[in-house]
Amino acid sequence: MRMSLKATILIATASAAFASPAMARDDAQAWGAGTANVDLGGGFRASSETVLRFSDNRGGLYEIEENLMVGYKPSKQVTVWLGYTHNPQYDHGDFTLMERRFRQQVNVDNFAAIGKLKLSGRVRLEERWREGQGGPAWRLRPFIKASVPVAGKVNLVASHESFIDLNTNSFQRIGGEERMRNFVGLAAPLSKKFGIEAGYLLQHGFVRNGPDNHDHVFSVALTGNF
Repeated sequence: MRMSLKATILIATASAAFASPAMARDDAQAWGAGTANVDLGGGFRASSETVLRFSDNRGGLYEIEENLMVGYKPSKQVTVWLGYTHNPQYDHGDFTLMERRFRQQVNVDNFAAIGKLKLSGRVRLEERWREGQGGPAWRLRPFIKASVPVAGKVNLVASHESFIDLNTNSFQRIGGEERMRNFVGLAAPLSKKFGIEAGYLLQHGFVRNGPDNHDHVFSVALTGNF
């Protein structure tokens, strides 16, 4: 029992050192998302996604994303999307800024398989504006996701997304990789039309000449396909 406790302490210490090499600043967060996808016929689709983000350090709700997109599916695996993001942000209940984005993205479903494990991916390009701060700020967001069945229709999922700033301006100052998101969780259907995905997400933000940021996030997303 004593050896087990020592091993646990060593593993926890090593994990903290690996996750926080630069004395990272940590925040506990919760994210909730709801997405409705509608088949318009002829290969066209419409999507509406609402994301709510809550932060301990920022005193509750700090960000709302409303993502409206229209897509076309030229093949079974590929979907091309165009869309707009409305993104008000808050701090301890006070409105701080409005960000607007245009986005273009290509999704590729199940592009590779290793046994029962399937890989999907997405490449998203965003042009961002903030009121009173100008723009556009160009950002590339490559995303890859792995899924494998673990029990019945329940899948274990893991994903990685990088945020790569293609230019700099008054509010996009890093240049290159700004942050990354790593997620692990479970996904399962709730019915023929609805599904859920929930788990832990670590958002690592790179800070020039200072400690990096770590957001430890409980994330849950509901999706409906109509």
